[in-house]
Order: sequence, then C-alpha cells, then structure tokens
Amino acid sequence: MKFVVTGAAGFIGSRLVESLLSEFSDASVVGIDCFTDYYPRSIKEQNRTASSERYLFIEDDLLSADLSFLQGATAIFHQAGQPGVRKSWGQEFVEYTRQNIDLTQRLLEASLEIDTLEAFVYASSSSIYGDAERFPTTEDDLPAPKSPYGVTKLAAEQLASLYAKNFSLPTVSLRYFTVYGPGQRPDMAFNKFIRSALEGRSIEVYGDGEQIREFTHVDDIVKANILAWRKRPAPGSVINLSGGASVSVNEVIEVIRQIHAAPIAVDYQETALGDVRRTGGSTDLAAQLLEWKPSIDIETGLRSEYEWLSAQKTLGQADAEEWA
Repeated sequence: MKFVVTGAAGFIGSRLVESLLSEFSDASVVGIDCFTDYYPRSIKEQNRTASSERYLFIEDDLLSADLSFLQGATAIFHQAGQPGVRKSWGQEFVEYTRQNIDLTQRLLEASLEIDTLEAFVYASSSSIYGDAERFPTTEDDLPAPKSPYGVTKLAAEQLASLYAKNFSLPTVSLRYFTVYGPGQRPDMAFNKFIRSALEGRSIEVYGDGEQIREFTHVDDIVKANILAWRKRPAPGSVINLSGGASVSVNEVIEVIRQIHAAPIAVDYQETALGDVRRTGGSTDLAAQLLEWKPSIDIETGLRSEYEWLSAQKTLGQADAEEWA
C-alpha cells in the first residue's frame, strides 16, 4: 500500500502521517508540503516528527511540482490548502483561489491516471455552511459561505464531487468542524487562548464570546480520514465531522481556566468579519458510512492541547509574534 498526504507538515497532515506509519506497517507514505508563509516555517518543522524508511517527504509546490510521485497511490489524503477566514478578504484572496481551488483541480486531474487509487479524501470545512438555517446541520442543508475562504473550500469540494460523478473518481469530502488539539496552528483560538493563559496575558475574544462552535479533536479527524479510505463510501460522498458537543467560546475559556487553575482575564473585541454565530453538524451520516463518531470530549481535548503547549520551551511566543 502507498498513501499520499498533502500538507504533510501542517497541523492535521503531520498527525495523519504519523498515524498511517504506525497503523500500517506494510505501507509506504509520501508527504508533500510547500511551507507557505501563513505561519512560521519553524512551527511546521516541529510538526515533522515522523521518521521511517517507509516515509518520503517532498518539499515542493503542488501547483508546479512533478506529480509522478502520485503513481501507485492507494489513497490520497488532500490536507493542503490556504487556511483562515479573516485573511481571505482583499488582496490575499488570490492565494486562496490558488491553494484551495486550482491546486485541488490539478490533483484531481492527475488522480484520473492512477489505476491503483481507492480513495481521494478531501479536507473540506464547516465554513461552507455559513450561518446555517438549522442545527445540527446536515450535509443536505444549503451551503451559504460567509467568507471568501468558505467560498474556495466549497468550490474545491464541488470539484471533487464533479470528478466523482463524471469520471467515477473515488472522492470523499470531509467537512471538518473547528479542529483543535496538540499541534494546532498559532492563529487558531485555542492555541492563542492557552498561550495567553500560560504567559499571564489577557485572552482576546472577537465578539461577546457567546458564539457557539462544535470543536473536533485532531485525533478524531485523523481516524475519520483513515476510515474514509477503509469504508469506501460512494464516490462523491460529502460527510460532516463534528465534535459532538456545542459549546460557547466563554464556556471554553472557563474550561481552560479550570485546567490552568488560575484567574484568566478576557478582553472582548469587535466581531471579526466573516465569523459565523454558530456551527454544529449532524454526524449521523459519518456514523452510517464510516462507522465514525467523536470520542474525545472538550475537557479531555483541551487538556491535551494545554499540556502540549505547556511542554513547549518557548510556548511558541517568538513564532506567534513573527506570524502576527
């Protein structure tokens, strides 16, 4: 077996590489990442802990790279892309169209030539829903992105479905609901909240903190990716991956306060452009097609990220300042 992971030095991609190497002793893994400057390269370098003679890491841009390394792939886990709601407005939007739409289309085209391919698993996002009409939101509910980022994730997802419909390419799109845990990007809320607590600074919150999210632990996301290959849902399937418990940002901060066992100040800011008021997805289809359900509750998951950040010698502060 041969697995390919794009975005292999990123938060989710790096953890997926480690799981594939650990779980499948007879498999080879190829990881590729171009180290975009969305956040510091040094953080991604720290993610690259996988070491095995069965693992080949390639540093290259998928938009221009020779894609011959895809040949012989059993499954492609497409985690690469340009993240972030707030930075997707304005002049930087071109990077979102390049990294999320153009890149995905190029991979899909190349995948048509791989006769060994059993699954093309695309990392989509709950951002495609925008302010959903109902909760829990199902895969049949109308997408209505509220940010340019969400638009590009939806476009790439629809491309994957088109290639499944027209060429029987075995694609499956997994709609991630806010992923967190050890290795989380420095721009994401939990990472910022916990670092602020550890460094004695106020936690900055956009809005009143009553916005509700479903947060999903990275280890649950990794398991779902592997199941998307193992269970082989129908080509073109689209599946929610949601953490199972809706909590407000203020409730999250309270959990962090309890883990930190010390007072934490909160500084409320204006609501950020493109942020939605609530997310929450039904996982009935994931249970049906993948036999997947979230296994890590928010308290356990937050503690795992808190302990990971606590163990960092510099708490990532220098890198966070460089990113900002």
